Amino acid sequence: MNGIDAQPRTVRELLSKRKYGIDDYQREYRWTEKNIEELLNDLATRFLLDYDPADQRHEVEKYRNYFLGSVIMSRRDGMDYIVDGQQRITSLTLLLIYLYHLQNALASEHPTSLEDLIFSVKYGRRSFNLDVPERSRCLEALYTQQPFDAGAADESVQTMLQRYDDMAEQFPEELKGAALPYFIDWLLEKVRLIEISTSSDDDAYTIFETMNDRGQPLGSADMLKGYVLSKIVSTSDRIAANRDWREHMLGLKELGRDEDADFLKHLLRARYAQTIRERSKGSEQQDFERIGSAFHKWVRDNHSLIGLHTSQDFDVFVHSVVFRYAREYRRIRQAAEQLTPGLESIYYNAANNFTLQYPVLLAPLRPDDDRRTIDRKIRMTAAFLDILIARRAVNFYELKYSTMVYSVFLLIRAIRDKSVPELLDVLKNLLAEMSCDFGGSAVDMSRRGMPEFYLNVWSKRYVHVLLARFTAHIEEQSGMPNNFPVYVNRGGGRPYEIEHIWSNHFGEHTDEFDRPEDFQWVRNKIGGLLLLPRGFNQSFGDLPYDEKRVHYLSQNLLARSLHEQCYERNPGFVQYLRRSAQQFRPHSEFKRADLEQRQALYRKLCEEIWNPERLDAEAER
Repeated sequence: MNGIDAQPRTVRELLSKRKYGIDDYQREYRWTEKNIEELLNDLATRFLLDYDPADQRHEVEKYRNYFLGSVIMSRRDGMDYIVDGQQRITSLTLLLIYLYHLQNALASEHPTSLEDLIFSVKYGRRSFNLDVPERSRCLEALYTQQPFDAGAADESVQTMLQRYDDMAEQFPEELKGAALPYFIDWLLEKVRLIEISTSSDDDAYTIFETMNDRGQPLGSADMLKGYVLSKIVSTSDRIAANRDWREHMLGLKELGRDEDADFLKHLLRARYAQTIRERSKGSEQQDFERIGSAFHKWVRDNHSLIGLHTSQDFDVFVHSVVFRYAREYRRIRQAAEQLTPGLESIYYNAANNFTLQYPVLLAPLRPDDDRRTIDRKIRMTAAFLDILIARRAVNFYELKYSTMVYSVFLLIRAIRDKSVPELLDVLKNLLAEMSCDFGGSAVDMSRRGMPEFYLNVWSKRYVHVLLARFTAHIEEQSGMPNNFPVYVNRGGGRPYEIEHIWSNHFGEHTDEFDRPEDFQWVRNKIGGLLLLPRGFNQSFGDLPYDEKRVHYLSQNLLARSLHEQCYERNPGFVQYLRRSAQQFRPHSEFKRADLEQRQALYRKLCEEIWNPERLDAEAER
């Protein structure tokens, strides 16, 4: 192979005033929310090891580097084509756009210029450095903060929009404010990649195949397996354990390529992690972080903590811990992907993208628990998390990984190995001690709960899920199927979207509002929102309420409840209203008082759906 060059590059060097193309046959961008969460958490963790608020910005030059991996390029026709690494480069581009807006929003002093890392301008036209025609309109919309309809867009564009939203939601709070310019400097100058470039496509793909197919290093799961099984003295027992290990891990990999490693990480954190790093300069990684980055090393270094001393100990660990918990983890992960009777809360938590639920659900389980005990513990813990997430969401408390990880670690320790009665007491006490509920927070008066909950960029995901839960709940209570997966678009079919009951016409509401901004504020309150198929809003969304409410009769029960005909010849719904005493009523007009009545109704639905008494019910099942 000729003309091959490998050079370390900073993010600035890799992206500044350069153009990258992606060939048609490998264009999909497929990073998941988990990938974004891990990227942001890894970057924040490494940066905060060195960051000190007392530092001058030039002292960032002394901070440690962070290696983000390699990219392989083939240069032709004056452009670099990405052979391997487009996931990272696309994600970095999205992150830079987010940081560009964040530093503007925070009015950062001496902001860092990021534009030339995102696009270039020629003859007055903007051309993005990630030069893929199908993605240009999406990147333009993100950069200019304009609405973008992704309905007809390809898979990569839709994924990019989702991952950008994930960045806005998951970006660590501790990197905002005074730390932001330091973090941006560190990201551009101290985060490095290896750029491998060649002028031949054949050479580029040969390098790619060699790096991915030959001599690939063992992952943590394989290294843990090798260490644990090597300690089992009996050859026959070791062979049997190896066979069963392979079977269990292959079963997990059917759910996802990295599920075996994820399971082992979640298991070790759930059962054994005793410490977690404080996020301050010089703080060392502790159990929770070490397990997350290299759990095979952590087990080797902490085998005594786990109780691994003899060959018998290792054999018992494999069969009674790893294999037993692998079966439960597989059930949990399947329940997260498909609504499962008895385990619905796991699915609801997954719909809120709460990835931290998995070690929490494993934490109270004991190796000798019977099936009924395991199911009760999982249901109770999942229901607790469901209530926790809903309460925090309606009070605008962050739910991102970096915000929740310390609290989750404390929760894991509090419920580890608990019996059913002990677990019930711990979880109920934690809910009783929470600083907020659906009525708001007595500690922080800015957290007004459901009475003031409204739609904005941050809350959009949670508004969607809340409306889906309301709709599915009243339908299920009225004898209809649970269509929650359809409403949150996890089960395919027509996507559902948030619908404003009021069309966006201030002039139609001047009898109640003097200013457009007051109208918009009330219009976005959750009491004025529904969840309806995308095409409905396109067809009827701009109509006045008195013209479109008849069309609600063909939609879901939450929408139909606005019309008086919903209360006629609908025995299941009427019986539910009598049983629950919920104050549903039709609205022949929808004025501000009607919207506020609906807002109060939605609060009562929250208190019914996320009632802490659910924990008692799950403990008795």
